[in-house]
Amino acid sequence: MAVTAGLSKALDKAYEGKTLPELLDAPVAALAGVSDGDAEKLASAFNIKTVRDLGTNKYFHLAQSLVALAEHHD
Repeated sequence: MAVTAGLSKALDKAYEGKTLPELLDAPVAALAGVSDGDAEKLASAFNIKTVRDLGTNKYFHLAQSLVALAEHHD
């Protein structure tokens, strides 16, 4: 089943209508605003090649956690 949760502005046109597994295995350039050059830099710096790699990267998880903690900091 294709993902239709209003992601058209978040995805490159070529990836609209793909299934969730296809999106997760797609190159990071499938995300709108991520160029092939950006994708090359992510691959070089963090070995991130797919959307799944980006979403599960430990450094990005840590950064998201720190931001969430800061939102609740007094």
